[in-house]
Amino acid sequence: MADRGRGVARGGRGTPAARGGRPLPPNTEINKSKREAILDLSKYVNERIRVKFTGGREVTGILKGYDQLLNLVLDEVEEELQVHYGQPEPEPDKRTLGLVVLRGPTITLLSPVDGSEEIANPFISQE
Repeated sequence: MADRGRGVARGGRGTPAARGGRPLPPNTEINKSKREAILDLSKYVNERIRVKFTGGREVTGILKGYDQLLNLVLDEVEEELQVHYGQPEPEPDKRTLGLVVLRGPTITLLSPVDGSEEIANPFISQE
């Protein structure tokens, strides 16, 4: 396309000051604080934890490491299988996996094994 006497070729959006807006304060990107993790898992490092996944799988193991995406490294992992062998009630079974890396997006529940106990559901009506 021809220049048509407009001077410099146009294009792009330029800086805010070039567009007539206010200039950005210096180091705007640097001044943003680093995003903090929602969970503080540091107190569970080297402790046994239970992890449940989307799809129903469940494992227990010793937490060795984690990152901000909630990817976990567990050692001495045991997967708790719910096998149905044609019975209405699943039969619990365990499979040893050893050292594993768990993807954060697939995790639905994290809980410490020590210090937790199963309680009766308070929302079920007592008949």
